[in-house]
Amino acid sequence: MTIPLPIHTLAESTGSLWLPSQSSTVAGEVDGVFSLILWISMAFFVGIVGALVWFVVRYRRRDGVPAARQVHHSTSLEIAWSVIPFLLLIVIFAAGFTTFMGMAAEPDNCYEIKVVGKKWVWSFQYPNGYIDDALHIPVDRPIKLVMSSDDVIHSVFIPAFRVKRDVIPGRYTSLVFQATEVGTFDLFCAEYCGTKHSDMYSDVVVHRSGEFAAWLEKASNFLETMSPADAGKTLYKRRGCIQCHSVDRSQMVGPSFYQLFGQQAVLDTGETIEVDENYIRESILEPQAKARSGYRKVMPTYQGQLKDEEIAAIIEYIKTLKN
Repeated sequence: MTIPLPIHTLAESTGSLWLPSQSSTVAGEVDGVFSLILWISMAFFVGIVGALVWFVVRYRRRDGVPAARQVHHSTSLEIAWSVIPFLLLIVIFAAGFTTFMGMAAEPDNCYEIKVVGKKWVWSFQYPNGYIDDALHIPVDRPIKLVMSSDDVIHSVFIPAFRVKRDVIPGRYTSLVFQATEVGTFDLFCAEYCGTKHSDMYSDVVVHRSGEFAAWLEKASNFLETMSPADAGKTLYKRRGCIQCHSVDRSQMVGPSFYQLFGQQAVLDTGETIEVDENYIRESILEPQAKARSGYRKVMPTYQGQLKDEEIAAIIEYIKTLKN
């Protein structure tokens, strides 16, 4: 479903030794503040260490040489080391505050995308209701992400765009930016959120001008253009099932889907039940109603998040894993 686009790397001419390419309208300003602080810090580091080495050599203890006179006070020196750092702090604050306010400003024509973070997957919902596991955006329009979390604190971080914002349970946060380059970029979670924090990453796909609407229309109709089992496999990857349920018998947070359909499952109450269409549907919508024995009750409900045809597609995909 994704249009292949070139991947931007650190090797590009717009990148640097420690920063990726500048691929958003605010990236240059953020890099300017970073460079300002970096060079000021380097200047002070070299100056202080250089003076330290010079004093060690110049005033080292030597036989026959009297100790240097101790100076206990210098008004001019104290004024200098107070005023100069104060002025530099004002410069840094002004540069940082101006850049921050520019990043916080929301243009009138923002394209709004809802973002939900949960252990350990991102989901991006577009205005027509379509949900994807990758963030797709047009290159020629400002974007506003309206973000929330289903469990713990996460953080959206797109290095190439120089933007990062925490995603907090129980409230909404927003992030505004505009891409300037077509391509595929990394999106990470920058807040430790549990054992699989390092697996919580995605892609930002920036489409060429005029191509985003065509991609969204095609992607939104995947249930009609794919077989039910293939659509279910797509949903298994996009809606977070892959984070907790394996398809090869490997042990994860939840039961493996491998040869699951038709099995006799032991519940935490000691009862035995057949894994059929009704049980799978109930487990998706009310996961705590008939929880499996030996597994923690951590699965969230997908009530109101998955349509009936999407649940049916997931069931068809699970059926294909019998052999």
